[in-house]
Amino acid sequence: MSIRYNEKDQTITLLTRSAAYQMQIVPPGYLLHLYYGRRTEGDLSYLYLDHDCGFSPNPWERQDQRGWSLDTLPQEYAGSLGGDFRTPCLELSTDRGIRGADLRYAGHTVTAGKYALSGLPAAWAREGEAETLTVTLADAASGLQAELLYAVFEERDLICRALRLKNTGDQSIRLEKAASVCLDLPFGDWDWIHFSGRHTMERRPERRRLLEGLQGVGSLRGASGHQANPFVILCDREAGEEQGDCYGMMLLYSGSFLAQLEKDQMGAVRLTAGIQPELFSWRLEPGESFETPEALLCFSPEGLGGLSRRYHRFLRQNVCRGYWAERPRPVVLNSWEACYFDVDEERVLALARQAGDLGADVLVLDDGWFGNRRDDHRALGDWTPNPERFPHGLGWLARKVRELGPGFGLWLEPEMVSPDSALYRAHPDWALTVPGRPPTLGRNQLVLDLGREEVQNWIYDTVAGILRSADISYIKWDMNRELTDVYSRALPPDRQGECVHRYYRGLYSLMERLCRDFPRVLFEGCAGGGGRFDAGILAYFPQIWTSDNTDPVARLGIQEGTGYGYPLSAMAAHVSASPNHQTGRSTPLGTRAMAAMTGAFGYELDPGKLTETERQEIRRQIARWRELESLPRTGELYRLSRPEDPFAAWQLVSTDGGESLLTVCMRAVESNPRPLWLRLRGLRGEGRYRIEWQERAGCLEELSELPEREYAGSALLYAGLTLPPLRGDYPAMQLLLQRTDDNE
Repeated sequence: MSIRYNEKDQTITLLTRSAAYQMQIVPPGYLLHLYYGRRTEGDLSYLYLDHDCGFSPNPWERQDQRGWSLDTLPQEYAGSLGGDFRTPCLELSTDRGIRGADLRYAGHTVTAGKYALSGLPAAWAREGEAETLTVTLADAASGLQAELLYAVFEERDLICRALRLKNTGDQSIRLEKAASVCLDLPFGDWDWIHFSGRHTMERRPERRRLLEGLQGVGSLRGASGHQANPFVILCDREAGEEQGDCYGMMLLYSGSFLAQLEKDQMGAVRLTAGIQPELFSWRLEPGESFETPEALLCFSPEGLGGLSRRYHRFLRQNVCRGYWAERPRPVVLNSWEACYFDVDEERVLALARQAGDLGADVLVLDDGWFGNRRDDHRALGDWTPNPERFPHGLGWLARKVRELGPGFGLWLEPEMVSPDSALYRAHPDWALTVPGRPPTLGRNQLVLDLGREEVQNWIYDTVAGILRSADISYIKWDMNRELTDVYSRALPPDRQGECVHRYYRGLYSLMERLCRDFPRVLFEGCAGGGGRFDAGILAYFPQIWTSDNTDPVARLGIQEGTGYGYPLSAMAAHVSASPNHQTGRSTPLGTRAMAAMTGAFGYELDPGKLTETERQEIRRQIARWRELESLPRTGELYRLSRPEDPFAAWQLVSTDGGESLLTVCMRAVESNPRPLWLRLRGLRGEGRYRIEWQERAGCLEELSELPEREYAGSALLYAGLTLPPLRGDYPAMQLLLQRTDDNE
């Protein structure tokens, strides 16, 4: 059993393969958090000694025990205004003016399988894979009942958490904050890592020492955002890639979020995360319920790399769903950097002919195909082919493209509307705008109010109609602005704080319907590139456009940061033209391909501008990718370099340790360089491996071959491997390791 209740000690313990998580019910009905860390046994309440900290108040029932205070004890889920002055998880008010919540234990149940959430993305479990603990807490004054939901995936080393709130009283309750997760860690010296950035420079890891006081990261943008990500790591000060204790918290949510860490007066740390309260309120009438987004908690005693690999496995196998979740992804040629808005039948068919000649699986027609869409000032919402550019329609075009070899894909941005569009002229009230105030434009567009059922139905009917009209195998679903003017004309004044969360519930409902009705279509998420790269999207769309930045050297850092939490199979990564249109940097075609082979592989260039030598090279790249694609899709990732190194090196290892791909790309070339020495990981120490040159690019001189010999796995793991220094313009190389013994 992964969930154990000890009636004598009043402890509840959650067990995974590597970790134990323990809470305790104590008089007068409080639920304390005792421990989360390396797997252990027994009652751990002995860790907490009563002591008077001074000016830390005591519950009425313990008024004679000045050393017993909610202000200093670890809470499983912290209420507010009850004597705990640290960051609360729950803030509310009632129609009678009652504020705060004093949450007391009211019971718990253990059931087989995983709990379900209504209208929100959530992990899923196979039979026998998970158990659910439901702990009920209640606040007598407000009538609020809180169900703490825990799903324990023992073999996956992961715990899912969410909160279900019920109004069991006779007065209306206004929720002003409802965090999904609370984790109190009373002891330790910690660093914390979050992933910051900006458009085209997303998810750069920022590691800081956790100091006393309140720290955190979040988004006020109506989306998880380019600037932050709903994933944070808490790790011990000495933790590295393969050693040290690390805790991860990842939200399955695509809207505005807040993750906070507070180190209190006694050195204890509280981590809370959930919906951003600055943009949130929710009215609960008697008898109504509210569920928070799900959080994925993971503990790794094997450093940051171990944490990453646990999340990768779980997201691939228990969050991603449907036909494409674990299948090889098609090699895409996208039209954007080849044509931008300048597309028509002739140009698309020329691209299709070239894509088929190169060996690409799908041609994706990006922006510019619909309405009067000559630029980004108009026509979003008018999702019918431009009759001058595409007189024969999408069905005819898709057939012609397929006759030339590749399948047909399409770019859409269905959440948005241009003021200059037939849709906006017909339904101006469908856009998020504030009455009496000029709206704020982003990329010359407004946001549709997806919280409205009629808007959801219109988008569904429009997208479903497009998919039924043509043989379309791939949809790139974009969102090119954040949410401003957050006001819904479908909500009364006292419920406007529900607007953003209702937007995402509407979006998830829409995604659910489309994925259900068109299971063979591969949907790729996008938000100006990587502005909504989160586990909430991955619950519906199995891959996301990682960044609008297609420069391979810049992509090294973006993809590395993304890979701390998200699997490589989720990262759409393309080879673009050189010089790169964002940075102006020139890089070898082979280096561009090696960087892109970290994720879901494709191309973002005009084949008509390639030389015959380059076309031959791309044919070879695609053929090689098909031989290797199972490694980034299902293998284990090991980061072998540090962000400050002049090179990036990573290793992908098959789950059985029989095959490994080592990639090294230079970020900067040094004079008189040192040899590249790398200690490999993930191999079987008792095995023997043959190393082959798989690829090299941009090298000033021909690299010498490695000796024709076999290497002991233990030698590569402990003594390492020395590679020749790379000189030239952003050179790169790949090595393929194959186990040669009998694999017993």
